[in-house]
Parts: sequence; structure tokens; C-alpha cells
Amino acid sequence: MGTTEPNRSVLTPSLADQLPPLILGGAGFSYQQHPSPELLPVTTIVKRAFDLGLRAIDTSPYYEPSETLLGEALASPTIKSVYARSDYVLMTKVGRLTVDKFDYSPKWIRISVARSLERLKTTYLDVVFVHDVEFMPLLSTLTAISTLDSIAAEQPGVIRNIGISGYSLPTLVKLARLTRQHLHRPLDAVQVWAQLSLQNSTLATDPKYGIRSLRDAGVRCVCSSSPLAAGLLRDCGVPVGALGDWHPAPQGLREACITVAKWIAEHSEEVTGRKEDLASLALRFAIVKAWHIEREDAGRKVAVRTVVGVSSISDLEANVRAAQICLKPVAGRERDGIAVSNEVDEIAYMRDWPLFHEIRKFLRPWLDYDFSTGQKDLDAGIIPPGESNS
Repeated sequence: MGTTEPNRSVLTPSLADQLPPLILGGAGFSYQQHPSPELLPVTTIVKRAFDLGLRAIDTSPYYEPSETLLGEALASPTIKSVYARSDYVLMTKVGRLTVDKFDYSPKWIRISVARSLERLKTTYLDVVFVHDVEFMPLLSTLTAISTLDSIAAEQPGVIRNIGISGYSLPTLVKLARLTRQHLHRPLDAVQVWAQLSLQNSTLATDPKYGIRSLRDAGVRCVCSSSPLAAGLLRDCGVPVGALGDWHPAPQGLREACITVAKWIAEHSEEVTGRKEDLASLALRFAIVKAWHIEREDAGRKVAVRTVVGVSSISDLEANVRAAQICLKPVAGRERDGIAVSNEVDEIAYMRDWPLFHEIRKFLRPWLDYDFSTGQKDLDAGIIPPGESNS
């Protein structure tokens, strides 16, 4: 390793400049999220996503069989005849194998990268994240990051950006700082799930472990996934795939979200003059919060992009419609999809705000509830007794 931080922008545009406001999440093509992902029309979904401007994909070997399905789709004539590899961003992960098995060893990291390249049928990966870092010792994760950095040095262009992913913001911030301190380079990207939503906006608000701490550690791109709190914030509840109900939310929170969804269906038209659904509102809230983070951090170059999982064309188009409601189009380029704009329509935001406010009132006992610790201001009595660890 050198003693100065590399200037990667000399070779390629910054990751933030390449990423659209919405990123297609590959977890929707997994056994965690769907009972039979191999039956999904993945090629059709990806082609439609690209046409609509979602020209970035995030996946993982853990989202079995997502990488394989995506690779087949991306190599199909349907997509290759229209989109070159340089037209889209491809992100995957290393280190997590199953629900309870991890391997961050240098040997496995190298095998995993080579396997992802083969499965995805590509010669390079725009981002490789070390997956779910809160489950492994800090030193193991630093070793995995260092291994990815070595691969990038040995095979220029094969790994263009290196990051970490997880749920625990304290762990992500600690690792971002340690990477800069010990490996003499900042992380290019951090992915965090379910921490920028109507239920939990800790990424934006936490003064110790939120977005500012990641920025101060040199991180310039944050991918915020699970804007629907991994499926909680929708009318039909959490998704249950072939691996069963894995969602960590306790029953009290699940019931609160169902109550919210029913209230939105019955009363949203009274508030805004338009019938709404919880999933669309939750996604719009996440997009707007990401924009507010960037605006408040103007000049310091922290970009926040939202990862959305889909398993159908209807999911995809619903997400795009939600984004189009709250993002401004760019004059003359409306046909290019949502990727042309990352600017929020303030009028649309003000129209949505009363519903955001009502939803958060319903969820007040569970706001910023932490899935990993089962805590949220327990000393203040905010979580009902007996439910904090349910």
C-alpha cells in the first residue's frame, strides 16, 4: 500500500456521477425474497429498468441465484443489442455465504470475485462491497478490504470501487475510519440498509454515526437500500420467500405498519386529494431524505443513492412512478427516464409532507427502532415493555 490516497477519478468518473437516483436491487431475484426466483422474467425486468433510467444493479452471491439470473439477462441479445457494458453500473458483494456462514479470508475473497465475474458475464465490477460487516471481527473485514484493494492493483480495472455494506451504522463508521487509517485510502462506497426510511432515518440524523461521520471518514458515496424497511412499509407486509420469514421486525412494529397502510388507503385522498399507498410514500420519503442530505452537505461531495428491490415489472414501474412524483424532470430529456434528475420537486414534497407526518405519528413508538439491538430509547419508555426483544 502507498502512503497517500489514490486519485481514482483520473481513470473513471466518480461513482456518484455514474449512479442514478434509483438503483435496481438484485435481492428481489433471491430465495430470501421470492419462492421461485428462477421463474421470474429477469431479462424483461432488467431491460425495462434500463429503459426507464435505472442503469445500475446491486446484487450479491448471498442473494442466490441473483448473480446467475442477472448474468444471463445481461448477456442476452435483448439487452446486449441495446446497452453496452459501459452503459450501466454493476455492483456485487463478497464474504457472506448463507444466513449464518461467512468467509472473509483472502483466498475466498479472490474466489468470490472471480466467480461473480463469471456469473455476471462481465470483465469488471464497478463496485465490490464486503457484505454485512457487523457479523465479523473488524480485523477480518480490514483483511477483506485489503484483499479487494490488492486485486484492483494486480488487475487494473477489474474492481473499480471498493466498499462495505451492513446494517450497523457504528460498525460501518468504525470500519470507514480504520480503512483510511490503516490502508491509507478511504472507502469508495458504503451501503446501509433500512436506515433511511419513514420508520428509521438514523442515517440522516445520528450525530455520532450518521452520514456526517461517514463523510468525515472520506466516504463519498452512500447507497441506501431497503427504503421500505425491507418490505415492512407496504400494504401486504414483509415478503416471504423460499427461505421463510427472515425479517427481524418484532410483531408490534409489524402491526403498526399494517395499521398505517390501512389508514393511508382510507384517508390519503382526504389529505392530499390523491389516493396513495404506503410503499409509494415510503419510497418518496427516502428519495427526498437522500436529496436533503446532499443539499445540506453541499460542497462536501457526499452522494446518497437509493437501492430498490423488485421482483416484477409492476414493482419496477410503481417505484419509477413514485420517483417521478418527487423528482424534477430535465427539460428536453424526459424520455431518458428518472436517471436524468436527482433534484426534488419541492411542491410535490410539500404536498406529501402531511402524510409523512401522519405516518410517523402512527410509528412514533417504533421510530428509529434498531433491528440489530432491539432498542430505541428504552430508558425513556418509548418502546412498550416486553416488546423490545420480541
